[in-house]
Amino acid sequence: MQVDARTLLSINVEKTPCHDALSLTEGGNLARIVLHDQVYSLRITRAGKLILTK
Repeated sequence: MQVDARTLLSINVEKTPCHDALSLTEGGNLARIVLHDQVYSLRITRAGKLILTK
């Protein structure tokens, strides 16, 4: 059985967690994200782009 790339992509997308950026920032433009004792900043720019910095 052959599976094309689009099918594999849709299967992976369904299993990947998806989070709304505005929910993470609670309607603002900045959220802090912690990973292994490191704090990162997630910022939504005026142009609507995301920037993740340490």
